[in-house]
Amino acid sequence: MLAASTLLAGGLRRPLDAGSMPRSAIFLDGWFAALVGAVIAAVIGAVVGLVTGDGFGGDLWPLMALYVRLADMLAFAVCFGWIVGLALLLRPRRVWVVAAAIGAVALVVVGTLSGPVVRDAATAVPAKADRLAPLTADGIRIVDDAGRDVLLRGVNVNQLVDFYAKRAEVPSTTPLTAADFNQIASYGFNVVRLGISWSALEPTRGQYDEDYVRQIRTAVDQAADVGLYTVIDMHQDGWSAAPTPEGENCRPGTEPMWGYDGAPAWATVDDGAPRCQFTGRDISPAGDRAFENFYHNTDGIQDHLVRAWGRIGEEFGNDPAVAGFDLLNEPGFGESAPVTTTVLLGRFYGRAIDALRDAGARQLVFFEPSLLWSGMAFEATVPADFTRDGNIVFAPHLYAESITMDRSLGLPPFVGIERGFELAARAAERLGVPLWSGEYGYWGDDRIGRLARYAATEDEFRIGGVYWVWKQSCGDPQNGIGPIGDGLIPQDCATGEFRAPDREVIDILSRAYPRRTPGRLESLTSQGRTMSITGSGDQQGCELEVWVPGAGAPKISSTGVTDVRVRALGTGHLVTGCATGGFELATS
Repeated sequence: MLAASTLLAGGLRRPLDAGSMPRSAIFLDGWFAALVGAVIAAVIGAVVGLVTGDGFGGDLWPLMALYVRLADMLAFAVCFGWIVGLALLLRPRRVWVVAAAIGAVALVVVGTLSGPVVRDAATAVPAKADRLAPLTADGIRIVDDAGRDVLLRGVNVNQLVDFYAKRAEVPSTTPLTAADFNQIASYGFNVVRLGISWSALEPTRGQYDEDYVRQIRTAVDQAADVGLYTVIDMHQDGWSAAPTPEGENCRPGTEPMWGYDGAPAWATVDDGAPRCQFTGRDISPAGDRAFENFYHNTDGIQDHLVRAWGRIGEEFGNDPAVAGFDLLNEPGFGESAPVTTTVLLGRFYGRAIDALRDAGARQLVFFEPSLLWSGMAFEATVPADFTRDGNIVFAPHLYAESITMDRSLGLPPFVGIERGFELAARAAERLGVPLWSGEYGYWGDDRIGRLARYAATEDEFRIGGVYWVWKQSCGDPQNGIGPIGDGLIPQDCATGEFRAPDREVIDILSRAYPRRTPGRLESLTSQGRTMSITGSGDQQGCELEVWVPGAGAPKISSTGVTDVRVRALGTGHLVTGCATGGFELATS
């Protein structure tokens, strides 16, 4: 782009030579040409994208893709367009030579920055006879110690999160017990994403609450006892549990906000910015400033969260029932441009991963893009070289057509459900890591239709994910204090009792799926208990494990699968068999 801009600037300059342009004008001529070249490059890229992959899919993504490309190219031109202007000043009559030189330098730089990242091989936690098999990342797959593809599907559990309580008499969480995990496992799920809070883990600077660590330990053990993996998630929403202080006047366009959850008060460095929300909890001057200070490690606050992960690593590093660690829920973008934020976020992730590894924790590490992905269904990702660690998983929250900005504004979707998966899969492939949906969920009109589309696409991409959320207390600030606690297991706020899940929702979530597939899972379609899979087994291990819902024993048809067995499990059945070579299996 810079090389083409140099040629353009040279062409523009020649007709004006007779006017003896001042040197400042020549310089600005080059810079302006870089901006024009950026626009042209962005438009060309958008057109090529439509033909080669983006296409038209009933959403506004072609416009969003053009916007992203324009933003990227213009930012590049603003930052580096001066090179074109300087080149014209230094070599005004050798435009072709200058353009070639700039192009060569650009190729070297881009090749250096975008070259393949070599990651260290993943090392599994040693297996224990009475525990779940350890999991690792193998390229873009999550595998167990027998090399089988593993789909982790389940629910988010927020009952250990230290939420703000608007009214003391209405609890913001409900107790987490073994009965919860028993019920979760009964629907065929095999994982929970367990939210924890930094404010509860380290309520006083440098001092960990060991009682809280024991609560986390109890939850992990109770989940493992019924065959559930745990992903430990450092949860936050809106940075902290601090609400708008009484008497604070919010600026026009903003409004007072409740507190939510996340960082302790001592780690909140907001420099007195107002705690007033714009469009929602995740955008507030105080929250943005707190994230900015966190990313720049003001007062060493980032050091403390890094060390807190080290403490969690010490406690759970030898437990294969802990599938992994989600480093930070929906990180805020602070006050920097998104691309800058991703670089800073990547640095934090790299430090936290090192702390976990130094503490002896070798499990998967799940990392997220910023909360813009949840709000817009696309966003820049951290740089590919943010870590050399190979045991990592890209875990965006796939909320397209759900809680995204377009839906709240009544606009057509910026990104449709199906395209949301495609964009996430592209990002994971570019990073060279597995993809996992750390949160998803649908509410309001056409909830079932959108959830069914999500489920079909999740199967098409053969990935796992966790639904938001298992239970939501009536006092949860994300719920508001209303008649129903709006979790998968809804709470009647008048009586405090929990109801049965919505039948249509649970039928989609607990549909049949292969939990472990020897070799490679190559295709998956599922609706209810009707499922079809194909795969390619290998010699390392042959055991296939499939969940099928429903009270009656399922009908099984297969090719290349021997020793097929069916046993009752919860509200359905577990189907096992030995699959070798190319195989097919269908249930009904």
